[in-house]
Amino acid sequence: MEKNLTQKIIVSVLIGIICIVMVYPFLIMVSTSLKSMNEIRAIEFSLFPKQVMFTNYAQAMLRGNWARYFFNSFYITALSVIISVIINSLAGYSFARLRFRGRNTLFMIALVGIMVPPQITMLPVFVVLKYVPFAGGNNIFGQGGIGWIDSHMGLLAPYIAGAFGVFLFRQFFLNFPSALDDAAKIDGLNRFQAFIKIYVPLSGPVFASLIVLKATATWNDYTWPLIVLTDDKLYTVQLALSKFRDEFTVDWHLLMAGTTLIVLPLLITFLSLQKYFTQGIVTSGIKG
Repeated sequence: MEKNLTQKIIVSVLIGIICIVMVYPFLIMVSTSLKSMNEIRAIEFSLFPKQVMFTNYAQAMLRGNWARYFFNSFYITALSVIISVIINSLAGYSFARLRFRGRNTLFMIALVGIMVPPQITMLPVFVVLKYVPFAGGNNIFGQGGIGWIDSHMGLLAPYIAGAFGVFLFRQFFLNFPSALDDAAKIDGLNRFQAFIKIYVPLSGPVFASLIVLKATATWNDYTWPLIVLTDDKLYTVQLALSKFRDEFTVDWHLLMAGTTLIVLPLLITFLSLQKYFTQGIVTSGIKG
């Protein structure tokens, strides 16, 4: 009994330390966003601002067309999540519940996408998007224009696919008993109808998991938008943060204010789906 109590205390202390380590940078960010530059440059550090400067947020939003930047990010993230959920759920269902020749081989090929770092595929994807026929001034052979470069289509295209989402749904759907498929056949449902009427209503956790993961990855991505976009009107919020920098100085109070506002949508999304997100991640790894 005492041994179990000691283990619980040790685990609780370790979890508390990890929580502090993870939350502390967020507190620094919020604190810095409410300070003046003089206080930030002060020799003595203080976690809490001596004078709270909520005007930093208003000043940050005046540094560029932030309404447009937030719209772009919400638009790209929403489309990315919706399309990814549809494609990955159907693919995961097919690999988990359908029997067809070469199923395991195709699934292994799909998993290669998890193993290849995105930095390796950026250049090939850029070239493919540049030569899309009939886009951006291109002819039927993909020549003469810029294709989907410097457009929301070019920004969105690499986000809508993802091997990890297929893997996540497959692992989740494998946990369902085969009796569900038999019951669907007795009720006269085809495979697609069974997926819509039976599997989707029972799969809230895995849908929530992919929504959180995909939304976070798309919203936070900086490298791909930096490569594919040049028009300021198409910028996402991550690219917009660069407006707080010049060649020699950084307005740290405004930069942290902008960063805090950018983090809030993701924080709200995660807290709203936290229960289902945790359950989805756990149950998706039970059976392989």
